Amino acid sequence: MKRRLVLLLLAIAPALHAASFHATVTYVTDGDTLWVRPDGGGRTIELRLLDVDAPESCQPFGAQATQALRARVLHAAVRVRTRGSDSYGRQLAHVEHRREDVGRWLVANGYAWAMRFHGRPGKHGALEEQARRERKGLWASPGALEPRLFRQRFGSCPAAR
Repeated sequence: MKRRLVLLLLAIAPALHAASFHATVTYVTDGDTLWVRPDGGGRTIELRLLDVDAPESCQPFGAQATQALRARVLHAAVRVRTRGSDSYGRQLAHVEHRREDVGRWLVANGYAWAMRFHGRPGKHGALEEQARRERKGLWASPGALEPRLFRQRFGSCPAAR
């Protein structure tokens, strides 16, 4: 029994840590969280997109960000590159759909903020600035509140699963 458990853990470890694999999106939780089933089978894996922060589902533009991600990738084939996990047990990942980084697409179209690192613009900072200038998506209305600040002021949204 113990040996089977070790073999099972070794078999699924690549999909749980730093790994690259192809999968199908089975569910979209919100604007930066989705579930995938790896090609070849196995259990579904919850992913949190790296380098972006979409509005919370209960904050203004949260529903639009979620719907945009659903329309873009739900039931679609994607390439996943994981890099560890977060405190909620989600795998942190870059996800590509049709050779385009999904997080990049979200930021460029005004559905998410680019993550900042120590006060500096992150990987998609220039795309966020361009979306702001063009008043795309959440930038069409004044007063967009970063999800991090929204959570600090109002707490997390009730679970929608």
